[in-house]
Amino acid sequence: MSSPNFIDYVKIYCRSGAGGPGSIHFRREKYAPKGGPDGGDGGRGGHIILRGNAQLWTLLHLKYTKHLKAQNGAPGTGQNCTGKQGEDLIIEVPIGTVARHAETGEKMAEIMEDGQEIILLKGGRGGLGNQHFATPTNQAPRYAQPGEPFEEAWIILELKVLADVGLVGFPNAGKSTLLSVISAAKPEIADYPFTTITPNLGVVRYRDDRSFIVADIPGIIEGAAEGKGLGLRFLRHIERNSVLLFMIPVDSKDIRKEYDILLNELRKHNPELLDKKRLLAVTKADMIDEELKEAMSKELPEGIPAVFISSVAQQGLQELKDLLWRAITYEDKPKEAF
Repeated sequence: MSSPNFIDYVKIYCRSGAGGPGSIHFRREKYAPKGGPDGGDGGRGGHIILRGNAQLWTLLHLKYTKHLKAQNGAPGTGQNCTGKQGEDLIIEVPIGTVARHAETGEKMAEIMEDGQEIILLKGGRGGLGNQHFATPTNQAPRYAQPGEPFEEAWIILELKVLADVGLVGFPNAGKSTLLSVISAAKPEIADYPFTTITPNLGVVRYRDDRSFIVADIPGIIEGAAEGKGLGLRFLRHIERNSVLLFMIPVDSKDIRKEYDILLNELRKHNPELLDKKRLLAVTKADMIDEELKEAMSKELPEGIPAVFISSVAQQGLQELKDLLWRAITYEDKPKEAF
């Protein structure tokens, strides 16, 4: 899914349609020159609607469309005819999109299913025609209601990638390499920090034709929650993952300290992330022998299942898949059970 066309954040101006005014009209026929009021109601203005579309995976189609306006309702006419309803404007977005009010930050909608529709801004109601205001003492009212005004707002759309497993680690921890080996995804891989600058999704095939989805996000650095590096922008993508796989290379100076730093950044971004199941993969394990692995196992963080892997040497990958599958499917068990 890695692409310069991957857009996960847009800010757009939306305006619903205004309601049409009611009509001031009186029935005039050959044998009824002074007929009663028959002004029709105005039509409703169009809504601004957010709709989920499973065929979309980016907000690119909205990047250059900054102003979206629904149609106004038509005025009412004589003979009690209601004005035409304004056409709704439907904004199709990927599943996992969140809409927020740009000024208040209030969450307005969250799309979680294909075809799900949520009204962001309601169209104004049409005004009542003068037929509604006739009384015994005023049988020829010469006024009608105006339509309700439109609603408008600047809206921020954020895409949070939907995946079963989210890869968490510092730059060059081997996340992209792992994804390229266990799935068909082809992320950019190079020996320099922040090779990954957009999220990557990969479908991992498991036993008996089962599968699960893994998301690789740009590497986190200390201070990411305060805006350092690329982490702040992409940390939201792991909010939807049911399992977090922490990846730390075996040649790290202090694996436990790196794990604590990563955990702390997640805590500062969103404390609820700590409620997710967590696994640890110690990468580049082909650099050490079994004796050293056994010694290092005693120094790994406590309370989190760990596995030594090497994407390049194809070591420990099936064991990792088994751990991930158990963590994804056995939701009733605590994290320590995996």
